[in-house]
Amino acid sequence: MTTMDIVEKFEENCCVMHYTTAGQLWNIISPREFVDFSYTTQYEEGLLTCGISLDYGEVRPNFVRGFNHPCGWFCVPLKDHPEHSLLTGFIQTELRGMLPQSAVDTAMASTLANFYSDLRKALKT
Repeated sequence: MTTMDIVEKFEENCCVMHYTTAGQLWNIISPREFVDFSYTTQYEEGLLTCGISLDYGEVRPNFVRGFNHPCGWFCVPLKDHPEHSLLTGFIQTELRGMLPQSAVDTAMASTLANFYSDLRKALKT
């Protein structure tokens, strides 16, 4: 993910978000953008965020509009180590465009690995 912006805010925990990703595999896979409705709420002792893509606004030049089917992230503190949390994500992303499935699989695996690595670094700072 290269950018993440709130496009429209409805309530404190409810908004429309715009995300972009960089091109992958030497730009064989063009940069993507996603526009999602997002809702975040307390879940037990942690957080639950769920979302779905919307047909919202114009597609920016040089991007392909991807689509996220219903998805969610659960962040729940560990009972034995409350200073740590377990982050579980359920995503159903459709990159769209004309892509070989092997390229999609490779790009998604490396993108998700980088996302978690970057998230871990950000949380440590």
